[in-house]
Amino acid sequence: MKKLATVSRILVGLVFVFSGFVKGVDPLGTAYRLEDYFIAFNWEFFIPLSLFFSILLCTIEFTTGVMLLLNLKMKTTSWLLLLMMLFFTGLTLNDALYSPVPDCGCFGDALKLTNWQTFYKNLVLLPLAALIFIYRNKFKPYTTSGKQWLMAAFFMAVFAGFSYRCYSHLPAIDFTEWKTGHKLYPDNPQPVKYYLTYKNKLSGEVKEYLSPDYPFSDSVWMEQWEFVSQRVNDPNVYYGKSLIISDTAGNNVTESIVRNPDYQLIVNSYDLAKTDRNAFKKLNAFCAKANADNIATAVLVSSRPSEIMEFVNENKLQLDFYTADDIVLKTIVRSNPGLLLLKDGVILKKWHSNDIPEYEDFKKLTGSLK
Repeated sequence: MKKLATVSRILVGLVFVFSGFVKGVDPLGTAYRLEDYFIAFNWEFFIPLSLFFSILLCTIEFTTGVMLLLNLKMKTTSWLLLLMMLFFTGLTLNDALYSPVPDCGCFGDALKLTNWQTFYKNLVLLPLAALIFIYRNKFKPYTTSGKQWLMAAFFMAVFAGFSYRCYSHLPAIDFTEWKTGHKLYPDNPQPVKYYLTYKNKLSGEVKEYLSPDYPFSDSVWMEQWEFVSQRVNDPNVYYGKSLIISDTAGNNVTESIVRNPDYQLIVNSYDLAKTDRNAFKKLNAFCAKANADNIATAVLVSSRPSEIMEFVNENKLQLDFYTADDIVLKTIVRSNPGLLLLKDGVILKKWHSNDIPEYEDFKKLTGSLK
């Protein structure tokens, strides 16, 4: 049993290190998921602290994993591990039963699990954590107590600093569909198929039809059958399906921007009220120079036209604004504002507002990419 406890310590330690790292590398994404929880549980007053809780949670999780792997302070670590697993198992059971949030984000964007899969994962880890707790006194330390605490503090400080840097710039590893190198539309698009399910009102028979191959023009048939559901089969594998760009008149202009065969700059801001205005002014000058070099620019926001006009006038901007969904904008670039460079639908480069390049450096970059 002691050997099984040792194996459990290593396995759980690896899971916690992985889970803490993939969330900590993208602390803003983790903060967004925490906000979903705060809204679901009517704890909106915690939202201003979501980033702090994000980095704290990821750091504790990562450090706990390291302490398990290195056999550090096992009495304290086993208590912390057991309490965390009891809490997360209860929370994910609630998620599985009632779905207050669509995605708990236990592995960030690196590995997507359904709420039930997350709960089952915790059901496996909880007994292992209990076994580690039971045998906590059997794990003999290999160094002094003071050195163990020093090592734990070191890993905690380093990881917290790493996570904050990923917030202040961009994630060191991008696990989203908007990572550099991804293409946002298919080269040879195949037709999307729509399947409609109907149920006979008398017999209860259920049939599925490929639209439009069903007798919708037959009034007698329509009287006898009722619509149940629709299923969509899109054979095209590509990224950026969720991005829909509209101009101020409400026209869909997604393809004209995303499919631009030349360089296309996109300034991304999911919330103009919270955006960095100084960064926007720098981007205004940056995009003016880009336009002079015939490089198209577009600003994507999720605000109403009146808010956009007010923001433009207050900051004296000469930029073309378009609208898109705020959740998608939060994912495209983990910065408010952020900058994205496309060419023929391929993401070539992304910048945080703290890392907007000088235009001459940008020209050298585009020259090297030709």
